Amino acid sequence: MVSLQANDDRKIKTGTMTDSKIINDPVFGFIKVPRGLLLDIVRHPLLQRLARIKQLGLTQEVYPGAQHTRFQHSLGAFHLMSEALISLRQKGVFVFDSEAEAVQAAILMHDIGHAPFSHVLENTLISGITHEEISLMMMDRINREMHGALNLAISIFKNEYPKSFLHQLISSQLDMERLDYLRRDSFFTGVTEGNIGSARIIKMLNVVDDALVVESNGIYSIENFLTSRRLMYWQVYLHKTTVGCEHILINALRRAKQLARTGTELFASPALRYFLYDDITARSFHTHAEALDNYIALDDNDIWSALKVWQQHDDRILARLSSNIVNRRLFKVEVREEEPTAGEMTRLKEQIAARYGVSLADSSYLVGVDRVQKDMYNPFDDHISILYKDGTLRDITEASEILNIELLSKKICKYYLCYQRF
Repeated sequence: MVSLQANDDRKIKTGTMTDSKIINDPVFGFIKVPRGLLLDIVRHPLLQRLARIKQLGLTQEVYPGAQHTRFQHSLGAFHLMSEALISLRQKGVFVFDSEAEAVQAAILMHDIGHAPFSHVLENTLISGITHEEISLMMMDRINREMHGALNLAISIFKNEYPKSFLHQLISSQLDMERLDYLRRDSFFTGVTEGNIGSARIIKMLNVVDDALVVESNGIYSIENFLTSRRLMYWQVYLHKTTVGCEHILINALRRAKQLARTGTELFASPALRYFLYDDITARSFHTHAEALDNYIALDDNDIWSALKVWQQHDDRILARLSSNIVNRRLFKVEVREEEPTAGEMTRLKEQIAARYGVSLADSSYLVGVDRVQKDMYNPFDDHISILYKDGTLRDITEASEILNIELLSKKICKYYLCYQRF
């Protein structure tokens, strides 16, 4: 649990008032947030909204401890950014105070546009726009409120600022976000394989030719980081039960959306109703302020409240899917290397339609296939470069004695066949 500890009335030994807030984080201990712009961002309602959105969505159905929020993750990433700036400055990398504050602000807000349950809404209730684009819209809104104080932070976030390594600290194959979520998700799920040496990696960071590099003494930590990331994806983020549970939620929202289009009355909060009863696209966000307003009003509670009520809805499909989620009656999930054939899918739908007394068309809500593809390192993206004492640079895949470039960069593809148990 993250707790804010008020320091306003506490004196430090010199007798002066403290110039920061201390946040007690279960992963990194005490995190110091300077008063001023950064603390104003932490206190802002748009960042506080992330305290009502779980970091791992429905992963709690597999790992009950996965109850941490995107707010906690944002604070953790901020802490690691602060540590990285200290380490780089100690090595002679010149960073203005204004740049340091801006990159800290950017990492605080990097996830600000996330919807409830990760990418579920992007697949159901909105189309043509990603949470990254919405994050920028929210940053722009805060920036207007703060009279342009975030101009530099937004420029760094968008990689439009001349010092590219600052953007790499926010978004790259070795950014502060990844270092936090692997540590944090490992801690709360209890999957120890993800417990990377983030402190060691940060101490080994350096900058060469405006690019982030890792000193050769840190090569083993990078090997562990990439291996841990691979294990966490297949053991946590893409666990078959998590994928199956998200499939139920997506289908429940798709069914609700279909019913709303036919004029069926559904219980929903005002914000959720807006997205159910209107077709919201990227254009909606750019032309109607209420689209962003209602998106901001959405959090996990809107979805859970609707699902609880929808269990009693007259529509049997919506009621069953909602009950499945609320009462943890999860789809059976089979992980396959090959995609199920059309004939197999038709037979399965016919069995489910007969078993639950629904039409063949409606049975598609109770069965489906998710195609999951993931690589752990993209050699064509920004590199993780290893810096040797003689000044030479080598990509991690060349420098490592144990990492297999073909294995790391191979896009592993799996098919998750999900269906209502019968």
